[in-house]
Amino acid sequence: MELDKVDVAVIGAGVVGLAVARALALAGREVVVLEQEKLIGSHTSARNSEVIHAGIYYPKGSLKAKLCVEGKHLLYDYCKARDVHHNNIGKLIVATRDEELDALAKIREHAAQNGVTDLRPISGAEVHSLEPLVKAVAGLWSPSTGIIDSHSYMSALKADAEARGASVVLASEVVSGVVRDDGIEISTGGPEPMRVLCKSVVNSAGLWAPLVAQKIAGIPKQTIPGAYFAKGHYFTMAGKSPFKHLVYPVPVPGGLGTHVTLDLAGQVRFGPDVSWLDGVDYSFDASRVDSFYTSIRTYYPALEDGALVPGYTGIRPKLAPAGAPNADFVIQGPAEHGVPGLVNLYGIESPGLTASLAIGKIVASQLS
Repeated sequence: MELDKVDVAVIGAGVVGLAVARALALAGREVVVLEQEKLIGSHTSARNSEVIHAGIYYPKGSLKAKLCVEGKHLLYDYCKARDVHHNNIGKLIVATRDEELDALAKIREHAAQNGVTDLRPISGAEVHSLEPLVKAVAGLWSPSTGIIDSHSYMSALKADAEARGASVVLASEVVSGVVRDDGIEISTGGPEPMRVLCKSVVNSAGLWAPLVAQKIAGIPKQTIPGAYFAKGHYFTMAGKSPFKHLVYPVPVPGGLGTHVTLDLAGQVRFGPDVSWLDGVDYSFDASRVDSFYTSIRTYYPALEDGALVPGYTGIRPKLAPAGAPNADFVIQGPAEHGVPGLVNLYGIESPGLTASLAIGKIVASQLS
């Protein structure tokens, strides 16, 4: 098989891989994107809440906090400039009991430390005026939270990259690779197998990023993290939405609780919950619905029996197992693994969509 030469290969055509490809193409690099599926954004990028996050909850000083806040501003500007479907509808974080008021105050304080200074405390009566069916003693209003059509966004990123000469090659799973003195050789499978010698490689394979790194001989094994998979179920509700904004309860240990999101058509989605997997499995466990009713009714007591119907599932790429503290994003360059021209993106879960343009900027700067 003939060996082709390329400047930069980006592995993975999810939202982050496409944002990276766009940033590199805009910087004048010759880019090819290698995607194992027949469509772009088939996994984590398509199976999420489609929320533009404000940056409220992430640990102070973390990449998640920094890149979410930066990325949020970049994303809103990009959506307006490129006519990407989105809506800055805002979010309510609600306390349903007096015992949760201290937690609400701590959320606001923590958000301010992350640079999110627009959270506004509101009374239970103000919550009721915004969302008449939501039960709350108090809340926080987050005006910079919104929703986005992730597919419209990815299509715009792909179009931008291709307009600057990038190519997106689908059905091209990376099957092996090797670090050479003159670059990184990548071999792909699929209907049209390829061998390409790359000056630079960005591993943005999402759920499979650690596995892709394991396939490339010459990447020090000790620098490759383990892969863990956290599955979330989303239930939907038929009919006209009773909500106008996103509604989140005060977070519970292990997650943000079962919250309300809306898509751009106004359909209500509740979720996600969390269950842990050994691999990628999108099957839907409808028996989990009872726990959804219990959780949702703490703030939406009018939810009727039978109102929830199975929606979809999504899986987050985790770098730590169940029970361990959440890991930060890992943007791993040559300084960490010693391979010139290689950037590995590990554990890019939420808020990866919100942070995608900011991540693209960082990767492009590392490879400049």
